[in-house]
Amino acid sequence: METSDRAPALTWDDWWDDHYQLSEDFSRTELLALRQFPFLSTARDAQRPPKGDWRTWLFMGGRGAGKTRAGAEWVRFSALHGRCQRIALIAPTLGDAREVMIEGPSGIRSIERLEEFKPDYNVSRRRLEWKNGAIGLVFSAEDPDSLRGPQFDAAWCDEIAAWPYGEAVWDNLQFALRLGDDPRCVATTTPRPVPLVKRLISQGAMLTRSTTRENAANLAIGFVDQVEADYRGSALARQELEGELIEDIQGALWRRKTIDAHRVFRTPQCWEDIVVAVDPPASAHTASDACGIIVAGVAVKDVPERQCFVLEDATEQGLAPEGWAMRAVNLAESFGASEIIAEANQGGEMLRTVFTSVGCTLPVRLVNARLSKRTRALPVAALYSQGRVAHVGTFKDLEDEMCAFGTDAQTGSPDRVDALVWAVTVLMLDQTQHPRIRAL
Repeated sequence: METSDRAPALTWDDWWDDHYQLSEDFSRTELLALRQFPFLSTARDAQRPPKGDWRTWLFMGGRGAGKTRAGAEWVRFSALHGRCQRIALIAPTLGDAREVMIEGPSGIRSIERLEEFKPDYNVSRRRLEWKNGAIGLVFSAEDPDSLRGPQFDAAWCDEIAAWPYGEAVWDNLQFALRLGDDPRCVATTTPRPVPLVKRLISQGAMLTRSTTRENAANLAIGFVDQVEADYRGSALARQELEGELIEDIQGALWRRKTIDAHRVFRTPQCWEDIVVAVDPPASAHTASDACGIIVAGVAVKDVPERQCFVLEDATEQGLAPEGWAMRAVNLAESFGASEIIAEANQGGEMLRTVFTSVGCTLPVRLVNARLSKRTRALPVAALYSQGRVAHVGTFKDLEDEMCAFGTDAQTGSPDRVDALVWAVTVLMLDQTQHPRIRAL
């Protein structure tokens, strides 16, 4: 095939150039092809391939964040400009490949405006065929062995978190990416904590992220507002809208689904009791542990079982003793708390002095931890499982700490969890189950 029959060859980093230095030798059709790439100048950074050398680009985003468009444009660019000739197109099922990757609203054929550059889809052979000789071969992640034998110089893998045999398919693809000078693979997905996604991240795949809201201009009017209102604060929203990788960790006492299931967004009107629990740091400088500060209460309800509501996470790092004491006192006054609970293991006499120095007039209970953190947390986690503790709104940092507590994923001191455990223990458990508590 003559060179003049092809669109001009460009490099991967040309995606980042809004204007090309076009040769006078380019044909009219070639110039039209280049100028038919408005996506190159309108795409968000997350939708553009990372600059430099890489083998795998992982684009994780929320629903409707523009992942499919990014993958389709990458394939289109690669095929039209001679960079790639044999491209693997892999979806969870063959139906997904055709209805999303190829014929969908953001699919490869749909985004092509010029008929002379639109590829044909041969259904019986499962091949996408461009007029310049480039082909896209379609595969289902339901059949890992179908990737044994073929070879490619590029691949687009869509919704890898939904692949039924994710790692097996991926491994076979890697052995097949052996053509050309620089074979590359793009993986687009809504994140889920499946082994393949975690593996790619740990192996250093080039990663970009996008939220659903960032692509709101290309979605139905009001869609983002509606789904955010319906799912706000949940782990599902963080995964499906924010594009975060949210996972429950083996051995953790709390599960995100449990927290989500009992979350509320309206504060009860009448309270039986409200407390502010404080887990003071051992030192006071910028590198110290944070001071855990949690506000919780028990509502007045005509039900057999008491229910606790977590109202505020005011934890902060780097505060001097007077700073965290004043914060606790101010919260107690604003929420109408009956008392402040403070762990005294870091120095009971110091706590007495600190709270007195900031003018605290509320009762303060000093609690001493005699059991391990995990042992103290177990009955509180059980109350969550029974639906007897609810979060009023979303406390991202607290919930992340809860769902990593006691596992290898835990980093640093669990200051938020410690304060939470004291608050719920005082409000919900029998006095005989409490650690020793004494008034200040």
